[in-house]
Amino acid sequence: MTKDSFTIGLVQYAMAEDANANLETAARLVRRASEAGASVVCLPELCATPYFCKTHDESSFALAEGLDGPGLGRMAKAAREAGVTLVVPFFERRAPGLYHNSAVVLSPDGGLLGHYRKLHIPEDPGFHEKYYFTPGDLGVLAVDTPAGRIGVLICWDQWFPEAARLTALAGAEVIFYPTAIGRLESESPQQAAEMRAAWQVVQRGHAVANGLYVAAVNRTGFEPSSGGGEGVDFWGGSFVADPMGVLIAEATADDETVLLATVDRARIESVRRTWPFLRDRRVEAYGGLLARFGS
Repeated sequence: MTKDSFTIGLVQYAMAEDANANLETAARLVRRASEAGASVVCLPELCATPYFCKTHDESSFALAEGLDGPGLGRMAKAAREAGVTLVVPFFERRAPGLYHNSAVVLSPDGGLLGHYRKLHIPEDPGFHEKYYFTPGDLGVLAVDTPAGRIGVLICWDQWFPEAARLTALAGAEVIFYPTAIGRLESESPQQAAEMRAAWQVVQRGHAVANGLYVAAVNRTGFEPSSGGGEGVDFWGGSFVADPMGVLIAEATADDETVLLATVDRARIESVRRTWPFLRDRRVEAYGGLLARFGS
C-alpha cells in the first residue's frame, strides 16, 4: 500500500579535487540523510568532480565513466548501505568522443531504476558545457521508486518550462534538479543576487504550474579556475518548493547540508483540484511550441 507521503533528502557540499574524496563525502551524507528519515536522496550535479566546465580542457574528458564505472559502483554501495533511492549525477562516457551530463536513479538495493541525460546544454562564460556534453537523447525521466514516482532534470534544464511540464505529465510527484550554479568572479554581488532570485523563482513557478514538488540540489564553495578562465563561487541555497510554490526547506549558501522535506500526496491532490492546470490545457493549440520561433 502506498504511503500518503515520503521524505526526500538533498545533499549539498563543496567539491574537492579528488573524486574519491567527493564520493566518500557523498556516501557519508547519504547515510546521514537516511538516518534522518529520507527515503529518496539526491546529490548535486557532477557529484564526483569539481566543475571542470569553467574552461576548455581536453584532459577533463578523463573524468568521465560509463554506467559500469567505479564511481557509480561506489554510489550503488552507498544506496544499499543506507537503504535509500539515490539520484546520482555523473559525467557519462558513452563512447569515444561521446559524452553526456547524466544522472541515474539507483534503487535501495543498488540497482538501476532510471537513466537521464541532460537535455539543455549551456554555453556561457565560465559554463562551457557544449565543449564537453552531447544533448540528451533519452527524453525526460519519471520513474517509480519504492517511495513514489520521481522526476530528474539537470541544472540548465530548470529554466525551461517545457521540460518541467513533460516530467509532470509523465507522473512525477517531485522533480529533482541536481545543480551547479554560482557567481563568476567578474560578476557583482548585485548581479549574483538577481540571478539567484531568478533561479529560485523560475523553479517555484514550475512547482505551481505543474502542481508538484520541486527540489533544487546545488553544490557550494568557491572553485578556482585554470587556463585563463574564471573561478565560480557556488551559492548553495538548495531548496524544496511545494505545489503552491511555498519554500518548505532551504539551505544556507555555504554550509555542507542534508536538507529534508516531505512530499505529501494530499497536498498535490488539493492544489491540483483548486488550480486544475492539467485539466485546462489546450493541447490542440500548442503546435507552435515545435517551432524555434514565430511561424
